[in-house]
Formats: sequence, C-alpha cells, structure tokens
Amino acid sequence: QVQLVESGGGLVQAGGSLRLSCVASGRTFGGYRMGWFRQAPGKEREFVATITWIGGGTYYADSVKGRFTISRDMAKNTVYLQMNSLKSEDTAVYYCTAGPIGTSYKTPNYWGQGTQVTLSS
Repeated sequence: QVQLVESGGGLVQAGGSLRLSCVASGRTFGGYRMGWFRQAPGKEREFVATITWIGGGTYYADSVKGRFTISRDMAKNTVYLQMNSLKSEDTAVYYCTAGPIGTSYKTPNYWGQGTQVTLSS
C-alpha cells in the first residue's frame, strides 16, 4: 500500500519561503514520477511540479517556474517542494503524488492527504 505523507505547510508572509516534504512508502519507486498538485479555495486542483524518481528530470507549471524547486532524496524516500517568492495566489492545499512513468503526469495514481499553505499579506 503506497503512502504519501506531506508536512511543512503553514502560514507565511508574501515574498517568503517554505519547504514542503513528502515521505513515500509502500513500494520501491524506480520507474515512478513523484509530483505536487495544489487546490486553492473554490478552484480546481492543478498541477505544480513533477520529478522522475531515478533520473531526477523535472517539469513545472508556468505559474511556479523559477520560484519553486522540486527535488528528491532517494535514501530518505522523500520528495521536497522548495517554494520561494511566495504570492497570495499560492495559497492552497498542496498534495504529494506518485504515478508510473508512461502514464500522464496529470493523473497520478497515488495522492497524499495534503498540507495547507496560507499566504498572509
């Protein structure tokens, strides 16, 4: 049973930084891509970033490119999302995801429970 457990969310001022973590367990993730999605109040869930577990190749949504960085620590089975220059529109619940390479990054198989990120002005 794959489990994805996020942490690191909280209240942060606009312009600040936050790092989210996701501990993954339940299988080996070779051949998988890990990712982050978010859902703001009243909006649809949207893709944020993805990284391949073995190769480390990354891809970002245009809205976060240059501000967010996704990374992984294979020894710790952990995926990170470093968020810098945060804006009010980054307020959302952030979800960690996992899915096999070869399937769409837009529809991952596994989801964490989410962690809230709230920007204050």
